Amino acid sequence: MPKIILEHYEINPDTFALLPAYHTDYDTIVWERDQLLYVRKTPLQLLKEACLEGGAEYDGRRIAVTHKTGIQSKIPIPVNPLEHIYAFPTHSPKQSECSWIFYHHIKSIKRHPKNSTQSIITFKNIKEYSLNVSYHALDKQVQRTSYCIVRFSHRPNHQLYFN
Repeated sequence: MPKIILEHYEINPDTFALLPAYHTDYDTIVWERDQLLYVRKTPLQLLKEACLEGGAEYDGRRIAVTHKTGIQSKIPIPVNPLEHIYAFPTHSPKQSECSWIFYHHIKSIKRHPKNSTQSIITFKNIKEYSLNVSYHALDKQVQRTSYCIVRFSHRPNHQLYFN
């Protein structure tokens, strides 16, 4: 089956991961629930576009997460909090090997049985993906994203007073 290469892709609730592709015809492999898509934009370009669609610029989201959580590096991004779309980078987003993983699709993470510098993500559809990231680093990213979700999802109840 030939690969279908897209000029554009919109991150949505079915997006599991954005993986960098080292290919001349496309820059990102998008992993969705039931398919792989190939896109001629980088993972960071796709993420920035999705943030705008979700109501704010990527840099604004980064600044807000740092302000609310204190996280300074490999900052998780509330791509679209109203749709519960949160992603975290596996490396610095400035690095070409940076993948973006979408938090709500993760079932579990575990150490790679043969390589301590790798880990395995099991998604809720039971598909697995091996990453060149240590278990400790990946676990830390999952925890950071969880904290980010709590900080962005729960608002204190405000009572309105009218004069």
